[in-house]
Amino acid sequence: MDRSGARDAWANARMRSTAGGLHHTRPAAVIAAAIAALLLLSLGASSASALIKRLPNGHRVSYAPTHRPLALTPLTGSAVRSAKTGAPLEYHGGPIMTSNTNYTFYWSPSGAAGYPAGYTAGIDRYLEGLAADSGTKQNVDSVSAQYTNGAGEAAAYNSHFAGAIIDTNPYPENGCSAAAICLTDAQIQAELTSYISAHGLPADLTHEYFVLTPPAVESCFEASGFECSSGSSSPAYCAYHGKITVGGGVIVYADDPYTAGVLGCDTNQHPSESIAEGTIQGGLSHEHNESITDPELSAWYGPEGSENGDKCRTFIESTEYGKALGTAPDGAPYNQVVGGVDYWYQQEWSNRTVNCQQRLAPAVPMITRLKPKSGAAAGGSIVTIIGAGFTGASSVRFGATAAVSFTVNSDTSITASAPAGTTGAADVTVTGEGGTSPLVAGDRFTYGPPTITSISPATGPVAGGTAVTITGSGFAVGATTVFSFGKAHATSVSCSSSTHCTATTPAYASPHAIDVKATVASRTSRNNPAGDRFTYK
Repeated sequence: MDRSGARDAWANARMRSTAGGLHHTRPAAVIAAAIAALLLLSLGASSASALIKRLPNGHRVSYAPTHRPLALTPLTGSAVRSAKTGAPLEYHGGPIMTSNTNYTFYWSPSGAAGYPAGYTAGIDRYLEGLAADSGTKQNVDSVSAQYTNGAGEAAAYNSHFAGAIIDTNPYPENGCSAAAICLTDAQIQAELTSYISAHGLPADLTHEYFVLTPPAVESCFEASGFECSSGSSSPAYCAYHGKITVGGGVIVYADDPYTAGVLGCDTNQHPSESIAEGTIQGGLSHEHNESITDPELSAWYGPEGSENGDKCRTFIESTEYGKALGTAPDGAPYNQVVGGVDYWYQQEWSNRTVNCQQRLAPAVPMITRLKPKSGAAAGGSIVTIIGAGFTGASSVRFGATAAVSFTVNSDTSITASAPAGTTGAADVTVTGEGGTSPLVAGDRFTYGPPTITSISPATGPVAGGTAVTITGSGFAVGATTVFSFGKAHATSVSCSSSTHCTATTPAYASPHAIDVKATVASRTSRNNPAGDRFTYK
């Protein structure tokens, strides 16, 4: 299911139709929702927190209270839970669009009301701009490119514009009554299917059709007319996307009714200086990115049911749009530049950064666990680092020391050879383009007890005072490592690294060969003759 919060005309709560693969929005349906809306408004709340309920017809819906909740049939069999709007999207096994070739589908019969001047040109220019910038990281399509399918193929920013389709077929008899011209989703599906078949157009997971009707032509999900487009008498959504199964293929489509100037869909900020921007803001970009990452409504969505566009349709400027990049000549802010044209429309959800982004941001590596979690202080342990955001990693460190070597196996796995280290726990960190992984409990690698492999010179007088160099592993830099010559401790200890120290021998009672012990972090080296042997003479 696709779920999101909303205000005013977009009650942006989503449901799925098992028959047609429909993805659409549904407003709050009971008086309780109206009360909740007033409570939220009084508290200044405007987030996309969602509630999920089941309707009498079996559909599950997710909604946030709006200013004007519609009086729908009371809900029954409710299953309510708070939306985890900050949770990452999860992959559910369905397909993505590994590339997208887009058609604009203008359904405008001869003699019917047409589009305002510049509208169709503005929509086409936007999709042409997406194609021109394809493969770059300068707009929200690059954010969607991080999501992959089960085969590891990405929803790459690989966009194309196939051109405008002008459908002059007459509208069917009204299927709903929420507007003077009112089309149901079933009627839109029927027209698309017929037209695509008649003209031999592609029906697959690399093409999408955007149905764009003129002003005063509205749509409803069903003949009952409870959930309709924003310009109708039952406003519930700005746009929606879905799929139609045809023969051996699938038609990916979005319904984008005319939303210019409609409160709740159009912000009236048009840095592109085109009236078409009202529809781009209202839902065209939103549905486009959701189609790329979840064309059959079975791929990427969060635990609350929200797709990548829904999670950023918050109606809070800082999260929905992010920080403006600048101001256009008409004074409007802009946060996107597409094909050299300024735009102002919503961000998309990024699992990499676990928030909404205007463009693909470099991932900050995150470590969740190590395997194994411990090894010899001398180094050389082969450690698998598991987490996320490892693609392009430039360094791996165990504490302050770089790994001997490392290999990035995937975005979620690195194999590293541990360097020599000080006995005790060391935080493993991974550094990439987006920064260095934060310290967490799962990144702790524990080095084993110290070892002594050689002492030079290995002899000295019983009076002590011999300056010796001790080589081994696990030593603590500085003067905290304790070296025991029998029951007496060395003096003037100084360790320049975890493998080299200098110390002064203590006095000993009689000539004797003894094993020297090193103690670090309450762990003491084992006997290691003849490397740890010192002979008093």
